[in-house]
Amino acid sequence: MIAGIVPCSGSSTRMGEPKALMEVAGKTFLQRVVDILLDGGCSQVFVVVPHDLEIENEARSTHAMVLVNADPGEGPITSLRLALQQLNSKVEGILYLPVDHPLVQVDTINKLVRIATESESPLVIPTYLGNRGHPSFFRASLFEELNDFELEGGARTVVHRHLANASLIPVNDPGVMADIDTPESYESALAQFSEPL
Repeated sequence: MIAGIVPCSGSSTRMGEPKALMEVAGKTFLQRVVDILLDGGCSQVFVVVPHDLEIENEARSTHAMVLVNADPGEGPITSLRLALQQLNSKVEGILYLPVDHPLVQVDTINKLVRIATESESPLVIPTYLGNRGHPSFFRASLFEELNDFELEGGARTVVHRHLANASLIPVNDPGVMADIDTPESYESALAQFSEPL
């Protein structure tokens, strides 16, 4: 079992509006990310939202488990930890996909899930043109580190600690690099992905 975790409790200050509710290809970012993870092979998906009724309602309209992060001040790691607390002990690992990466292809998720299941790598990360992207797979053996409250730098620090043993998977998917967190990056993404996804 591999679970998907979608943090979307940030303030979206650079975007100026909640990224979770923005749309691409006829779906909100939040709906797309949940669908991508489920269609790609995740057994369940957890969405972590702020105290915002509109975002919470959108999350509940998906096929995800919805968690509310009452104190997201430390950043996405707080949402990740909240979701980790809810996982079944049978979960082998998680795919961590921020809500501002809604253009990842289902085939990419499928490939990461397959490799994570067939290998023993603590990390499985997609790369596009040699650059690491999202989502990242964290095996259950790394959960203790992710839950360490003395951890500085969040999940990124855990990635760097274990890169030497990670499986870096080349994919033909620019969506793994498409971090949409400014109006400019949103316009660029809409132009680049104008065809139905």
